[in-house]
Amino acid sequence: MNPLEERRAQRILMVSREYEGLAGAGGVKDVCRQLAEALAQHGGCDVRAALPLYGFMDAAALGFERLPLPCPCREAAGTPTFSFEVDMNYPGRERREEVSVWQRQIRGVTVYLLDSKRFAEKHGVYTYTAEEEAQKSWQQAGAGHFDYFAMNILLQKAALELLILLDFRPDIIHCHDGHAAVLPAMMRENEGWRHWFCRTGAAVTIHNAGMGYHQEVADIEFAEAVTGLPPSVVRSGIFNSCFDPFAAAAGYAVMNTVSENYARELQKSEEDSRTGWLGHHLLRKGVTLAGITNGICPEDFNPREAEKLGLDAAFDPASGELHGKRVCKERLLAACGEEQNWEKVTQHGSLRFEPDLPLFTFIGRLTAQKGVDVLLKALILLAATGETGFQTLILGSGEKYLEEHLKEMTAAGGGRLCFLQGYAPALANRIYAAGDFFLIPSLYEPCGLTDYIAQLFGNLPVAHHVGGLVKVLDGETGFAYQEHAPEALAAAMQQALGLHRSDPARLDAMRRAAVARIHERHTWERVMQDYLALYRQAMR
Repeated sequence: MNPLEERRAQRILMVSREYEGLAGAGGVKDVCRQLAEALAQHGGCDVRAALPLYGFMDAAALGFERLPLPCPCREAAGTPTFSFEVDMNYPGRERREEVSVWQRQIRGVTVYLLDSKRFAEKHGVYTYTAEEEAQKSWQQAGAGHFDYFAMNILLQKAALELLILLDFRPDIIHCHDGHAAVLPAMMRENEGWRHWFCRTGAAVTIHNAGMGYHQEVADIEFAEAVTGLPPSVVRSGIFNSCFDPFAAAAGYAVMNTVSENYARELQKSEEDSRTGWLGHHLLRKGVTLAGITNGICPEDFNPREAEKLGLDAAFDPASGELHGKRVCKERLLAACGEEQNWEKVTQHGSLRFEPDLPLFTFIGRLTAQKGVDVLLKALILLAATGETGFQTLILGSGEKYLEEHLKEMTAAGGGRLCFLQGYAPALANRIYAAGDFFLIPSLYEPCGLTDYIAQLFGNLPVAHHVGGLVKVLDGETGFAYQEHAPEALAAAMQQALGLHRSDPARLDAMRRAAVARIHERHTWERVMQDYLALYRQAMR
């Protein structure tokens, strides 16, 4: 066997725009942190992570310290240096940007926050905030940053330069999503890096391949200038007339996505049309996507630790001890009984105090991709059939037309529908704990973590059987339906309601089975082994 094939990844760098507990906007933050910690704590690896220091973050308050960087000329003078420069050329203009670094150990992982003016002026991870719009009208709240591509390249280049400064040669650089997917090509093609990183493998994880998630750029001349890549490499990364980071990674990294079924959909089904046919394009370039279903840390969502999670009472779905779950439901229904001033959340509508009625819950972005349009139509269908023996609680924000439609529905909800507009993590935990059934009507879903979280709280998912949601087993660990249509979702909800009325013991058994399956198959300690195998492939 080739000696390179026998190497095991020991030194790993994660490059990401998100990291749970520091900066996040979606599931990437959870995967990056939890996988990193599993590799450090259970895999015996030296794991490090690099992400931007955004303007909404206070590094010192978060426990980070400035990292002195080696600079022989200044060290001889007894003066430490804390910054370095990164080439960030524009077409026809040579430029550099200054970066400094903050460092902290978090649960076995060394985390680097890359501090630059470009990052510091952003108050949202990916989009402008209302406060930024108030300062400058062109920074429309909810719109993506105008310099998103430059932000991504600065992150990736700064991460590579930092490794050289620290004399740290990783076995693997794990690049999360399109925001970091140009790094493998730059690492292999740019002079000065390709020799230093000659024994470093690269892995790119596609967390979401949908249109709008590629981080592509149409200005090819700008892509050449800012990345420093040879024109031939940039041309090979063109997909649908744009320079696409995922297409650019082909040939330089092993690539995976976050569930086996999503990998199949992207490269072996018509579902790939939602990506602009990216999966089939990668297949033509010789890239077969590996499918590794995301894991979860069950202890992060253990309802036995009520105080830690902000719950009103402790309970244990794994053993069937659910008295505390009833308390959680009663307290939340009482709180939603009349409109009140929630922190970071605006209440529309209310819920009557009827704890014996089943409670459907939804937590997430209010978008068509998350199936909220189908959900609202399903609720209307059920009302039209006279099915009123349940309540629905929705937490989230998103597309304005869906928010407005939902507000209108709550006004006529008669105490059966409540919309909490916004998001607060502690409130989300209370809703997971109070709910009987958790609605996941996504149009497509690469993996999904909310089904895991709901199951750990004894809140059985009602999920569209697509992408990573196929891990919800119909009638065993939740309820699943095939067609992305209001009628199909309404039928699945009626199935859940029927069991709630006629066979509650079976629902308890399903809750126990769901938690057991997570512990058996979906902990990060287990999923980590699949990533170590992927890393071995990359190192070859």
